Amino acid sequence: MDSRAWDERYAAAEMVWGEEANRWVVRETEGLMPGRALDLAAGEGRNALWLAARGWQVTAVDFSAVALDRGRRLAERQAEHIRGRVTWVRADLSDHRPEPGAFDLVLVVYLHLPADRRRAVLRRAAEATAPGGTLLVVGHDTANLTEGVGGPQDPAVLFTPEDVLADLAGEGLETVRAEKLHRPVLGPDGEPAAHAVDALVRLRRPDAAGTA
Repeated sequence: MDSRAWDERYAAAEMVWGEEANRWVVRETEGLMPGRALDLAAGEGRNALWLAARGWQVTAVDFSAVALDRGRRLAERQAEHIRGRVTWVRADLSDHRPEPGAFDLVLVVYLHLPADRRRAVLRRAAEATAPGGTLLVVGHDTANLTEGVGGPQDPAVLFTPEDVLADLAGEGLETVRAEKLHRPVLGPDGEPAAHAVDALVRLRRPDAAGTA
């Protein structure tokens, strides 16, 4: 889908992804010391705003102007010191080149691209990760097609933890966690009715002393 198609999708719903941060982002980052964060494919900003509320300075990047405008409106509901911590950037990640080594946390959450384009984005995300910083990649696992619900139905844009590790081989990152996870999907009554299968990879760039 191009940016126009995503604009239409965001415009057709009040909130496409909801306002709560992704459960895996919360689990993997709530113990980190706040610093500079980069949220690639930030959508409506749910993860960026959650991080900002916890002291992070966040750059939220997406190619949908509608999504970013919604994120800005959501930010207006927050206290000034929180909304002032988020910088909204419209850019296509196929071309966007973040500042190298500048971010203590880099998120790539539910970005689904063909393998060659995914690899290029992930490698630039790795380059943007500062010494001592964390790169977190989350998405629908390939197994979701047969074992889960929701998500893209094109196997060409799905991936496994092993795919992500292969994409980032040679980038100097150390693996903290690489796993396939089941995420509850709620039914109309608000109770878990099914599950989706996600791939999660958390990596860390050793600090200047070479320690993890």
